[in-house]
Amino acid sequence: MSVVLSERIRTLLLGSLGVGIFLGLWEVVGRLRLLGLSWPPLTEVLALLGTPARWSLFARALAASLEALTVGYLIGLISGIIAAALAHLTPSLKLGLDRTSAVIHAIPSIALAPLFILFLGRNATPAALAALSVFFVSYVATSSGLGSVPRPLQDLVHVLGGTRLTQFVRLDLPAALPVLASGMRLAAPAALIGVIVGEWFGAPRGLGVLVINAMQNFQIPLLWSAVLLAVLVSLTLFGLLGLLQHYVARRFR
Repeated sequence: MSVVLSERIRTLLLGSLGVGIFLGLWEVVGRLRLLGLSWPPLTEVLALLGTPARWSLFARALAASLEALTVGYLIGLISGIIAAALAHLTPSLKLGLDRTSAVIHAIPSIALAPLFILFLGRNATPAALAALSVFFVSYVATSSGLGSVPRPLQDLVHVLGGTRLTQFVRLDLPAALPVLASGMRLAAPAALIGVIVGEWFGAPRGLGVLVINAMQNFQIPLLWSAVLLAVLVSLTLFGLLGLLQHYVARRFR
């Protein structure tokens, strides 16, 4: 067995052990009511998720959140890459774009949500908040990758007669892809959080709406069922984009 394969198996086992301990603690804390009625046992939450009568409710909420997540993620990713490329190709704009993206990221989403509702409407607010979260991560990752090309390689392109655009397409952009893929992976959970926060401000459907309604009606198992669904979606996206990151890292290393 190779060293790499052994390391992967060890990492997988340790990760599974950590998840198992967390789930076991969840069940024990819920059964013993160590945190009161606000922390139900995991088996009670899973039983609610497995109730066929509830599946349509969960499916509608999940579909609405995934739709907003997809739209917001794509908008944030594309705009972040374009802004980073613009800053890289036009150095005079870089400082302004860096500061603007940092300022936007520093503003809490919960403060921006009312403005988005005013200008975009309640339906578009979850996707807009997701796009903002993804934009910053994509911008930073792409900028970092584009600036990682060693100076001797840049000089070689110039010596061979390559233009600035040639260097960008054939040298800078491929070098940025592994870092960008890593940023895409990190942006997925942030995008889902943005969607859920946006749904709290009056969206008609979604996991965030389900959480708020369950909280207001003190339906604690339903609340944690929606939270568990959100965690599963986040972990699934993180894992899938991790595969993409692994492929891109091997292809463009």
